[in-house]
Amino acid sequence: MSDTELLKKVSELPENLKEELDSYIDFLLQKYAENDSPKKPLRFGMMKGTFIISDDFDEPLEDFKEYM
Repeated sequence: MSDTELLKKVSELPENLKEELDSYIDFLLQKYAENDSPKKPLRFGMMKGTFIISDDFDEPLEDFKEYM
């Protein structure tokens, strides 16, 4: 479909549908602009080193000493 044919069809629409079409066009532009950005592929271990766990992580907590 050429731009001219599309513009002709749009010009025949009532005003309320033109507004709806405008919103839909904005939605499509935003949707496909986000998909164009390259994303890093997910891979096993990519978060390694992000979280730091203290050395005493596995030690019993002081709050539970009376229950042990």
